Amino acid sequence: MKLNPLTKRVKVLAKKAHYYYYNFIITGVFLMIYPFVVVFAKKPVNFHGMNYMRRILSALTSAFSGIFFKYYYKEKVDWSKTYIICANHASNLDISAIILLVKRNFVFLGKEELLTNPVTKIYFKSIDIPINRESKISSYRAFRRSQEYLKSGVHVIIFPEGLIGSSYPPVLNPFKVGLFRLAIEQNIPILPVSIINNWKLMWDDGSKFGSKPGISHVIVHKPVDTAKAGIVNADELSNQIFRLINQDLYL
Repeated sequence: MKLNPLTKRVKVLAKKAHYYYYNFIITGVFLMIYPFVVVFAKKPVNFHGMNYMRRILSALTSAFSGIFFKYYYKEKVDWSKTYIICANHASNLDISAIILLVKRNFVFLGKEELLTNPVTKIYFKSIDIPINRESKISSYRAFRRSQEYLKSGVHVIIFPEGLIGSSYPPVLNPFKVGLFRLAIEQNIPILPVSIINNWKLMWDDGSKFGSKPGISHVIVHKPVDTAKAGIVNADELSNQIFRLINQDLYL
């Protein structure tokens, strides 16, 4: 159904207004929890406290902005195990979707630019893993740090596309293979996640098309056990996870 120009304009303005409201909520909630985050970020770092604050930020921000997450499990997840958690990435809402999904301690592996983001920088300076994919030294350090976290029972979360693509509607971009190699070497299972429609609620950071309230649908796949799957190389594993995530994106 084609919208008349006035209705279309009203919808655009409503999405822009929601975008500014959403960012206002993020700022307000983050300022409220920031003193606790600073305390938890001191050495020795309180992982539980840091991630608890992240969950509060995600839960309150989504609730006050009318965005809610609904999870569909292909199989019950055994959270006593340690996973590399892989999800597609087309929206800033994906971060909240994963934070509210994951149980136990976790860290994100993300682009180095997040060290300058007002909300994420304290996490990437304390527990999360920044990476400059153009630097072999940075990539090696991120790989080693991820290895240490996984050995200590901390989940590592990655968006293996490495970025939010420029195409709209989004498509799943090729995966970076670094952590898939680590998964094979350390026998760490992969937990694939398909985030279906966050891009419809807020594409990228929302600055271009705005945002809107709604329900985010998230499919949690059966974990891929790299020790038993007969997978011999990172490319093979990457392709398998790509297919799992991609098959449900356009339901």
